[in-house]
Amino acid sequence: MINKLHFPVLVVVLMMFMLVLVSACGFQLQSKVELPPEMQQTRLEVFDPYGRFAQRLATLLEQNGVQVVESGNGAAILEVPFNSVHKEIQSIGDNARVQEFLVVHSVQFRLLDKDGKEMIPLQSFEQSRVYRFNEQDILAAEREDEFLRNDLADNLAGMVVRRIGTYGK
Repeated sequence: MINKLHFPVLVVVLMMFMLVLVSACGFQLQSKVELPPEMQQTRLEVFDPYGRFAQRLATLLEQNGVQVVESGNGAAILEVPFNSVHKEIQSIGDNARVQEFLVVHSVQFRLLDKDGKEMIPLQSFEQSRVYRFNEQDILAAEREDEFLRNDLADNLAGMVVRRIGTYGK
């Protein structure tokens, strides 16, 4: 049994142990990304402005000090000419039924300054996830598919913002 004198010491030791574990796995809090000053006002040109990727991209830009505008002559332009999510069959079981699906999300983007001069040429990012499909639990599979699509969109939006943050470095 732990007496009352040893409890604070035990808590401190456990906290230090957890701190060592978290730092050993490579975990780092992500700070704000330093975006080019030309992006203070930026117009986002994307096919589906209300989709998860576009919404997350706009949010991340705003969190990093960019004012996302609908229109404007003095604004930089972040073009996303290609934003595609599709699902493929990954594996088929012995009974000729689908066992796994692959969800793939691809984006292309480029950054133009307010005069239309290309700051970052066309770049492509793609991420994918595999999930198991259980025909006995269709609703869970649909929820997992939706979750993975949202996760991929969030990850790709973060990748785009971090890539823009490397401009000029």
